[in-house]
Amino acid sequence: MEELFDTEMSFADMGLSEPVLRGIEQLGFAHPTAVQARMIPLILRGRDVLGQSKTGTGKTAGFGLPLLEMLDPDTPLACLCLTPTRELAIQVAHELRNLGRFTPLKVIAVYGGQRMRLQAEKLKKDPQIVVGTPGRVMDMHRRGLLPYDNIQVAILDEVDRMLDIGFREDIRQILGAVSHKHQTVFVSATISPEIETLARRYMDDPEKLDVSSSPSLTVSQVTQRYFSVQRWDKNHLLVHLLKHEEPALTLVFCRTKQTVDALTDYLKRKGVDATAIHGDMYQGQRNRVMTKFRKGELSVLVASDLAARGLDVDDISHVINYDLPEDPEIYVHRIGRTARTGREGIAWSFVTPEQGDLLTAIEKLANVEIPISEYADFKPGPPPKEIAAQQQQVAQRQDELQIEHSRIPLAPPPPEEGKDESKFPGGLTPVALPVKRMGGRLRSRRR
Repeated sequence: MEELFDTEMSFADMGLSEPVLRGIEQLGFAHPTAVQARMIPLILRGRDVLGQSKTGTGKTAGFGLPLLEMLDPDTPLACLCLTPTRELAIQVAHELRNLGRFTPLKVIAVYGGQRMRLQAEKLKKDPQIVVGTPGRVMDMHRRGLLPYDNIQVAILDEVDRMLDIGFREDIRQILGAVSHKHQTVFVSATISPEIETLARRYMDDPEKLDVSSSPSLTVSQVTQRYFSVQRWDKNHLLVHLLKHEEPALTLVFCRTKQTVDALTDYLKRKGVDATAIHGDMYQGQRNRVMTKFRKGELSVLVASDLAARGLDVDDISHVINYDLPEDPEIYVHRIGRTARTGREGIAWSFVTPEQGDLLTAIEKLANVEIPISEYADFKPGPPPKEIAAQQQQVAQRQDELQIEHSRIPLAPPPPEEGKDESKFPGGLTPVALPVKRMGGRLRSRRR
């Protein structure tokens, strides 16, 4: 708790008004987190802020509370908050509404997958805060529905993703069009030196916050373990863990949408109440799944990485990396879905024998050592027929190579006094060509 909360400070100490404090109290918060204690006063003073803090430490309230305090109810479209995913836009807007329920400020979310007309009607009601994905924000702006003239504060949530190659040009267009002076706040759990350099181009002498009392990028409330498993045993191991551990609310991450669907079907056949969510689903479907998950009506949610950012559900007890992500930073965001704001959580990862280097890269980035776990009663299954055939072919080829090498005649070792260790250690000198040669089959430019 000392790592996460500043117990010597209250929200009232930061000068927040009574309506804002009532919203905080309604949500059950007594003390700010460390990032909130440092970020809120800076934003209230009008400073640009580049904030890095572990996932689950309250960054949304860190920039949201000063917005609710500063913005004028009579100034529409005064704040634009950009997020990389639809789910995160919905989540941030939901949290800001809860925090500001006793203020007159209105918050809406605009994102792809929902009818343009519905969001246009909401924009006509002059909300003070708009949270959106870059593509839909630019579309609304081109249609004249979302002018940038009144923007006083621009926020990039998950700035590492927002300034990555996929969104970089969109962000340049949006922030470049806000030509008047405004305040900028960029936050994320991971900020590389390259992303920091890019971020500073859009900021005016920003205050850099790296709020952590430990060098690890993951909160200490997350218990991290990995299981060494062959890829064909992953399904079997997952069912074994779910039925033996009986986690309360579980989020399972897969690398591809196809794996999400296939794994969900497998779990259902094994009697596990599992539901899938990924980018190929209609937005309405995704919203319904997320609503049920937040209400605790689902026990296992199998997801692609769209849920790694923006899925803020308080009671997720377990995060399982069915597939390790290729990008170690994604691992940090994935396991940050559990142990939110001081709660305890568990993160398990399935690691195949060829993924040792990837696990090491994750440990180096997060600056943690992830111990191995084993289940004595888990019995690995035999490899599938095609895998067994491949293994047999490899073993047979290795045996053939050993036989071929054994046929190469070697000259007897010279007398001890005649050895030349610098040329042939041990004095073994080949006296004939190898049994198989390339035979001049490679093409050459020489004629």
